[in-house]
Amino acid sequence: SNLKLDIMKNLIFFCIVIITISCNSNVKPTPKMPGAYFMISQTINDGKKDTKLTDLKQLKIYTGDMMMYTQVNPSDSVSGFGLGSYSADTGTVIENVIYSAADTTINTPRSYNLNITTSPEGYTQVIPEILVGTQKSKLTEEYQAVGKAQTTPLDGVWRETDFYIVKGTDTTRSQRTQYKAFYAGYFMYGHTLKDSANKTFTGVGFGTFEMNGKDKIKEIDLNSTYSIAVGQSFNIGVEISDADHYKQTIVSTTDGSKSVEFYERVKK
Repeated sequence: SNLKLDIMKNLIFFCIVIITISCNSNVKPTPKMPGAYFMISQTINDGKKDTKLTDLKQLKIYTGDMMMYTQVNPSDSVSGFGLGSYSADTGTVIENVIYSAADTTINTPRSYNLNITTSPEGYTQVIPEILVGTQKSKLTEEYQAVGKAQTTPLDGVWRETDFYIVKGTDTTRSQRTQYKAFYAGYFMYGHTLKDSANKTFTGVGFGTFEMNGKDKIKEIDLNSTYSIAVGQSFNIGVEISDADHYKQTIVSTTDGSKSVEFYERVKK
């Protein structure tokens, strides 16, 4: 009887181990998101069919607790961007977007629950229900990791607090809302402003960057709303006053005018 009891105990223990292993194997790990990623496809399912898009140019950056994305459609230069904080849990990322815009529309703040599947090449995100126009749809996006193993004092998401152009003795200030992000050797910016017809206009740009010493960076624009900037490199003077503030200056090689921008770090 003692032998039977021991066998039963061993069987119960064995079953518990198997169940535990099975349960643990079904739990998705918490994704580690910091990095820079290019979107390689976007698939919209309206409940009837899949529509796959591969022409959109989008870069997404995750820092330790912030994220930003910029997107441009090369066919018509219609652009969009968004930024906010995020948190990661088992197989999911929750993004709290504090500012986003697309074309002529500035959106209200919103949150998104993303189902994340990571791979050595990047990750796939799924939003089960999202409004595309007026239609509730499932949105799937595939991303390829492109970030480099580097860190700089500029890594993070920044909000522009002042911007002006100096040309000779004239100083012209511009009213715009602009954000910028740096991480893993990539940068991006997105802004909204009023055009000459007083309509909201969205502009973006993104590419690679490197720091040359403590007071210079070189940006290479890979994609932008402004076609004249694509493929161009820009040498930018930088003054980092503290961990949360910096100033950048670009001197035009054509007329010597200076574009001066001040930034403050965006925190969660």
